Amino acid sequence: MKAPHEQQVAAEGERTQRHILFLQGPASPFFSRLGAALKARGHRVDKINLNLGDRLFWRGRASAYRGRFTRWQSYLEKRFDREPITDLVLFGDCRPYHRAAVELARPRGIAVHVFEEGYLRPDWVTMERGGVNGFSSLPTTASEIRRLSEALPEGPTPVKAGPSLRNRVTWDVFYNLSCTLGRVIYPFYRHHRPWPVMLEYASWMKRLALMRLEKERSRVALARLATSEPGFFLFPLQLDSDFQIRVHSDLRSMEEALRVIIPSFAAHAPVTDQLVVKAHPLDNGLVNRRRQVQTIARASGVEDRVIFIEGGSLSRLSQDAKGLVTVNSTSGMVALEQQRPVAVLGRAIYHIEGLTHQGSLNDFWERPTRPDPELLAQFIRFLKAEALVNGSFFTEQGLRSAVAGAVARVEATPPRHFQLPAAEGAAAAKMVRNVGVVPAE
Repeated sequence: MKAPHEQQVAAEGERTQRHILFLQGPASPFFSRLGAALKARGHRVDKINLNLGDRLFWRGRASAYRGRFTRWQSYLEKRFDREPITDLVLFGDCRPYHRAAVELARPRGIAVHVFEEGYLRPDWVTMERGGVNGFSSLPTTASEIRRLSEALPEGPTPVKAGPSLRNRVTWDVFYNLSCTLGRVIYPFYRHHRPWPVMLEYASWMKRLALMRLEKERSRVALARLATSEPGFFLFPLQLDSDFQIRVHSDLRSMEEALRVIIPSFAAHAPVTDQLVVKAHPLDNGLVNRRRQVQTIARASGVEDRVIFIEGGSLSRLSQDAKGLVTVNSTSGMVALEQQRPVAVLGRAIYHIEGLTHQGSLNDFWERPTRPDPELLAQFIRFLKAEALVNGSFFTEQGLRSAVAGAVARVEATPPRHFQLPAAEGAAAAKMVRNVGVVPAE
């Protein structure tokens, strides 16, 4: 006979118990804590570890996949068909392992919960059902946003997550070193990043050694910018390794973006205006961005009007700028919140008529379009209610808040699972084979 509390858990399980499978998470204790919280609520929680870093950041029931990527799909198919999995939880839906899992889970009725860095920052993490960024199901028209947001109440005051850089860097190094040292245990694992991690770290050390000189150059440039009469436009760089560039844009790199933006600025911006190109704070330094920007600007005849900076506050710069140009960075949301015009070159969740500039890049320099304040407020309200969780992956207070919000979001998703007919299973397998995303060797 079950004890009263066990009877209560069993009764709740008959209504709500889920079988939740975790894949890779951020380099953070977040997934481990989320799994523990869901288990405490009576759900069955499992995880598949792909490398030693995954294993060391997880406390709980798990299995290890040590095979080749070419056999990953077959492994998942057997597991999805054998176990009554209701939910799949993962960080980033463009990693090759994750892309295959999502495409197999969807036709089986398995709810897919995708986490990412927050669409709004700081104090928010992204959590969407089905996909994020270019795979998001968020509304894409002003009319949809207005209709869907009108019934949503204003949410509670968000928790402040606090500074996170130290934990973020420490955990990232620990995770990646573990992956490297654990190749004996996981010999066939291939990281989704395009460069070997040790090469990135070596380049980071060089960049840090030159950081004082770069910061001084940037300080002088910003001081000159503050005292000059002409206005300026801002282009914050993204990372070449970011799937926002590799998957959700038609541009293959930041160099290609610069070769589009700087010549357009040279040909169409008022001759009194300047273009500020801001380095990404997490750039590994393998590409000399300053030299690259100066070379392209010189070839376009605007070397004296293009300013490259390493530091500076993105929020302050975007607030003072005439407009911001981006491929699809979250910096676009920063500028929109400050009522600054934004031109988007890729596919971004906020690239919507009424929010961003809808004309050509050439027109943007002379006639930038500001966002509609009411539509922006409705869009942000909808984002917070449907696609964001208050908190952080990297601070204690942020972790507690994010776990609580994520548990509520998982449990609010109707569980649905059915056995996939053989014909549909074959079609789903073909879909995965055609995804065309192969991990870097």
